[in-house]
Amino acid sequence: MTGAPTRRDTRGRIVDAAAKLTIAVGWSNVTMTKLADAAGVSRQTVYNEFGSKSQLVQSMIMRELERFLTLVSQAFDDHPGDEPDELIAAIRQGAHDVLQQAAENPLLVSVVSATHGADTELLPYLTTQSDWLLEGAKAVLHERIGGYRTTLGPAETDIAVDVLLRAVLSHVMQPTGSPDQIADGIAWMVSRLLGTDFTLPEARSGAA
Repeated sequence: MTGAPTRRDTRGRIVDAAAKLTIAVGWSNVTMTKLADAAGVSRQTVYNEFGSKSQLVQSMIMRELERFLTLVSQAFDDHPGDEPDELIAAIRQGAHDVLQQAAENPLLVSVVSATHGADTELLPYLTTQSDWLLEGAKAVLHERIGGYRTTLGPAETDIAVDVLLRAVLSHVMQPTGSPDQIADGIAWMVSRLLGTDFTLPEARSGAA
């Protein structure tokens, strides 16, 4: 027998409905009334759970971020040990998988399309107002990178993590190549920071 829905269930249903509506009609056309109807709850329930569209959009984007961070954690799990080469491999895999998923994520695609003149209301949450998003990602990366041996001190690691995340986010918003190409470039950049070797595919093929 199924019990009454919990508050977490209700919030999840509202966020699901918000994502679907955003994909279908654009965030600027999502109203609390439409959202309540789509989620099967009252308008007051939506306000009780989120208070404003700003709070709702942060919850919606944070849920997508958690999915991307799951891919990053899996990349580190796939490259255990503490050697710098394993760290570079983990970062490359994580960057690749995040970029691949971003290109296939309907909600993110709808947000990124704003750079081409579409609905722009969500765009600042991934650009000028993205500090809250970056902080959550930084915490995960700091924890995972701490298990590897590097020559970087705490302050240097902070800088490296910040640059790495901003590079990935920039390519999520406007990729300059395929996920493989971008991930190779990021791995090369990290290898330079760590003082280790990572040869780009073009150089490897050229030397063959």
